[in-house]
Amino acid sequence: MVLLLVMAVILAVYFWKRLTAPEEESFDQRKLEEAWWGPGEPKQVDESIRPFTIDIPDSVIQDLHERLKSTPKLTPPLEGVGFEYGFNSEYLQALVEFWRTQYDWREREKFLNQFPQFKTTVNGLELHFIHAKPAEVPQGTVVVPLLLLHGWPGSVREFYSLLPLLTTPRKGEWFVFEVVAPSLPGYGFSQGAAKPGLACVQMAAVMKNLMQRLGHSKFYVQGGDWGSGIGTAFAQYFPSCVLGLHVNMCNGSGPKAMLKGLIGTLWPTLFVERRYVHKAFPFWKPWLNTVLLEMGYFHLQASKPDTIGLALQTTPVGLAAYILEKFSTWTNPSWKCLPCGGLTKKYEMTDLLDNVMIYWLTGCITTSVRLYSEQFSKAARVGRKRVIERYPPTAVAQFEHDIFFTPEWVARDVHPTLVRYNVFPNGGHFAAFEEPKVLAEDIWEFVKSVHV
Repeated sequence: MVLLLVMAVILAVYFWKRLTAPEEESFDQRKLEEAWWGPGEPKQVDESIRPFTIDIPDSVIQDLHERLKSTPKLTPPLEGVGFEYGFNSEYLQALVEFWRTQYDWREREKFLNQFPQFKTTVNGLELHFIHAKPAEVPQGTVVVPLLLLHGWPGSVREFYSLLPLLTTPRKGEWFVFEVVAPSLPGYGFSQGAAKPGLACVQMAAVMKNLMQRLGHSKFYVQGGDWGSGIGTAFAQYFPSCVLGLHVNMCNGSGPKAMLKGLIGTLWPTLFVERRYVHKAFPFWKPWLNTVLLEMGYFHLQASKPDTIGLALQTTPVGLAAYILEKFSTWTNPSWKCLPCGGLTKKYEMTDLLDNVMIYWLTGCITTSVRLYSEQFSKAARVGRKRVIERYPPTAVAQFEHDIFFTPEWVARDVHPTLVRYNVFPNGGHFAAFEEPKVLAEDIWEFVKSVHV
């Protein structure tokens, strides 16, 4: 009861501040769309769309192998401990040996180059993107554009099993997807911003410009992690571009969610099915557990991104440990009790190292984690739209083992035109990587439902 009272007071203060705060100015859409994020002052650049092939020099790979070979003896884990203290050093040693002796970059480079890739300069930034189209389109089939957005610590590598499932025509279906999967600015082969303030809304504007350059004024958007945040920014600020939004992560922390959370603590089945009560209520408990156990990285990256970025940029082993630890607990939190962190339960080590290699070879760890800081910075504030266009139809795919479990009532508060909400029992945070067939099926069914 004391905790309930404290939360009620916090909620009251929050509402008071919201009600007495001055109205924000409407955002300047033109300013967003024309912002220059490259170095120096705006200038004329080559805006052509250029084919791109991943081709890493031998010297870079040799340097990596030397670093792996010279890895010092790691501090042993505590007895009987898996991933509870972070990445298990004994398993990391085995991973390094596999990386050094069995992982073949040239073979993986061919694998990563299997889809058409391009670069173009948008808002002063050289952006990399995969552009996957159907090989053949049956007569009468409509090709639907889909913008596919990843997050951190992921990359476009997450989509390699998903892309063929979206671009292969289905018998009896009236449509098939043409997929544009960009590396977010500052991630992988895309250039990072030279100026502060490039957060979700600003990235949405950059992605809007990219899609328009490719000839798409209207398109579907799908994303998880930061991709979900950018997709939500699309729906809020550029809804006329979005035919529909599909996300596999949905966070709701507004006043409605807090108020319903307090009521739901006393009467949980009012807001969530009985089988999910233990994940959603008491409202603060699962959220607080996740914050305390899994969100330390978030605070660090939101407050001192360059410190952790610089610390990881010179050590491939440290980078792998930092990134792959997330693929353990974010896929299934119970795996932290296992010596291997459960990484071998659902993933191939080669596939996980592909993602790590993209971060290492491009040196993008610092620019990637800056997004956490920018999302909460004053430089990224753009105000609110005074006249909101109709929010596009939205679907939420909630995978049961994701970092946060978002009940349908929260998803509906975040996305007022929610038309589809499903809970899938076998996946976690990296849905496209873990359960590509399940995610693809939900995307297909969502688009069909929008056009019923």
